[in-house]
Amino acid sequence: MATGETGFKDVAYDLVSVQYHSLKAGHDYGQYVRDAKNAGETEIADFFQDVMREDSERAARCHDFLTELAEKGDIGPAAS
Repeated sequence: MATGETGFKDVAYDLVSVQYHSLKAGHDYGQYVRDAKNAGETEIADFFQDVMREDSERAARCHDFLTELAEKGDIGPAAS
């Protein structure tokens, strides 16, 4: 999406996108953990929990970056 289409700079849009997808995936991984546990696959369940934690950390990092951009007034509207 080109700068200006959303009213926000591309980097802000990109961070929001990564944050959204990380949070959405984290929600889905909860089911994967349950499936693995129900199948008696503890190691796989642990793997999915690690992936879920990594996505949670990624979403939090995006939030931090977005906060920094907002505090600098560098989040939007996009420059012409």
